[in-house]
Amino acid sequence: MTKIKEIHISDYQYELPDERIAKFPKAERDQSKLLIYQHGKVGEDVFYNLPKYLPKDALMVFNNTRVIQARLHFRKETGALIEIFLLEPAAPADYEQMFQTTKQCSWLCLVGNQKKWKEGTLERTLTVGDKSVTIKATRRGEHGTSQWIDFEWDGPTMSFAEILDAIGELPIPPYLNRETQESDKTTYQTVYSKIKGSVAAPTAGLHFTNKVLTELDASGIEREELTLHVGAGTFKPVKSDTIGQHEMHTEYVAVRRHTIERLLAHGGHAIAVGTTSVRTLESLYYMGLKVMEHPEINEEALHVSQWEPYSASLNEESGMRNEEMPSAMEALMALRDWMDRHELTTLHSSTQIIIAPGYEYKIVKMLVTNFHQPQSTLLLLVSAFVKGDWRQIYDYALAHDFRFLSYGDSSLLIP
Repeated sequence: MTKIKEIHISDYQYELPDERIAKFPKAERDQSKLLIYQHGKVGEDVFYNLPKYLPKDALMVFNNTRVIQARLHFRKETGALIEIFLLEPAAPADYEQMFQTTKQCSWLCLVGNQKKWKEGTLERTLTVGDKSVTIKATRRGEHGTSQWIDFEWDGPTMSFAEILDAIGELPIPPYLNRETQESDKTTYQTVYSKIKGSVAAPTAGLHFTNKVLTELDASGIEREELTLHVGAGTFKPVKSDTIGQHEMHTEYVAVRRHTIERLLAHGGHAIAVGTTSVRTLESLYYMGLKVMEHPEINEEALHVSQWEPYSASLNEESGMRNEEMPSAMEALMALRDWMDRHELTTLHSSTQIIIAPGYEYKIVKMLVTNFHQPQSTLLLLVSAFVKGDWRQIYDYALAHDFRFLSYGDSSLLIP
């Protein structure tokens, strides 16, 4: 593990001209370019041809999270504009319950122009149809690197989900260097998005259309969905020289028992759509190990910490080398049986996993992903997946007019 923590992030630098960052998506999602990396060889195609590159009996796993309109703007009586960026629910802490609240709730937030809001309550009145509602925001105090903000609203019964739909702004990535537009409300959501909670889209999924999904079905490729709510930390740059000093953000996951059954039916292997699906699927393995070691563990304690996959408890202390570790099938069976004992149809937990070169993938065998920022943890994840051959992939994409980042083109990686 020490060796992995000493990885220099500067080794994952490449030149990305601003004009190569796609500011808007293609008019047709599935007309984007698709880089094909297969056993060390690189080529390209158009995304709508993706199904023909996949094995017919494969399981493809998608993240069905939906981006919320997480930016709220309030104006003080002095005229100062305050932005409140919702990060994660605090009370109630459950996402589903949060969006159904009708009088008050609390979030952990980032605050823009914070020096202008040292005390007092912010207010904003909104009108939805013939309903007029006043929402108030009060700072309770710091909570780690974020602020605990209490919201309350009066007037006709409205859920917090309706409040956000009325006054929230969709938080497109900062590197787009533009204002959110009405079109982003559609184009910055996957066509299969369902579960509200993310502040950033799982962008590999933005290329899929209903036509491509239908062709996957026709090709005999099974589809499953899980949920990982993407946090603002996904854009957090690695500022330390080595990755050992970088703290990963925590993300909340929900995986149905049925999905684990389908993974078992496919030998514990899957094709992941996006790095968020990767982090969830690979975290399931380590949750399974926890269950094997502590059969009465509770759901919250299944959280996968940042360095857990590399920790000494999994090799040096146990005397097991990687090849002697339990298989993905064994870990997933243990997790399924634990869910059955606790009568759970859906597993709710969290992960802080960092996947970097030296990591051994347990479940994900193929990956559909976009092109990521230089010196990012997402680029580390890709490098780990292709055994360090990321530069060949990115050199090809730069030389062949591929579009980069959230609204950019895609790749299919087959190590």
